[in-house]
Amino acid sequence: MILFRCLSAASALLFATVVLAADKPGETKGAVLEPSSENLALTWAKANLVLPAALAGGRRWEGHAEDAPDVIGIAPLVVVMHGSSGVAPAIKEFQVWLADELGAASVAPDSLAIPGRLTYTSPIDVATYERVHALRLAELENALKSARDWSWVDRQRVVIGGTSEGSVAVGRYAGKDVAARLIYSWSCEDNYFVTAPRLGIGPKEPVLNAISARDPYFSAANPWNKDRAVTGSCASALKDDPKAEVMVIDADVHTILNRPEVRERSAQFLRGVLDEQ
Repeated sequence: MILFRCLSAASALLFATVVLAADKPGETKGAVLEPSSENLALTWAKANLVLPAALAGGRRWEGHAEDAPDVIGIAPLVVVMHGSSGVAPAIKEFQVWLADELGAASVAPDSLAIPGRLTYTSPIDVATYERVHALRLAELENALKSARDWSWVDRQRVVIGGTSEGSVAVGRYAGKDVAARLIYSWSCEDNYFVTAPRLGIGPKEPVLNAISARDPYFSAANPWNKDRAVTGSCASALKDDPKAEVMVIDADVHTILNRPEVRERSAQFLRGVLDEQ
């Protein structure tokens, strides 16, 4: 395993106070978390699809998966699992970067396309979190299955990636049909968000984990993790994987997938993986 750290002297502040109220319970809205065939079909139909210019007649294409155009050619595909805020601007920006920088297509299933889908502000009970995670994993599995209908997808170069809530599904996926995994802003360990990590990653899978040193949710700085042996990254979970890399950046923000240093490392990682296939 390669441990790639971007930490400065300021990292001495690793356990600085996080502005999160440990004693204030979160809230939920909606109730639906059922991974029914109808719900999964909606998350796929409304998925955000981005095709690189080379695959779309010379101009990048963006739209819903249900409106995917007929194209000629072949390209790698990244299935992007969004965080709890849905297919937010940061997700779309990341997808555009994948297309323009790497020539990769990407699709982000939209979990919030499900009518009445439960949403939350943390912290809530772990049983409800686990129901969310079960739905997100079913969405990922459905996306991988549905993408097989696209003739332009290079089946040997399918990557799964996620951020925060979406990274739990990426880490737990047990299939052996993906070329690599991108795990942003989750630490692959026992914390307030899961009953247990339950990772499905194989012993020699290419994995890139990137997270802030003082991530407001998954580092030891978060008081919600005070009774757990939290280290704040996937380093321990991936220590025996020779193809895994962990990047801990000197920051205290949660969403980092579009930061320049994270993009640079992600591009290096993905080029290495995709060029091998």
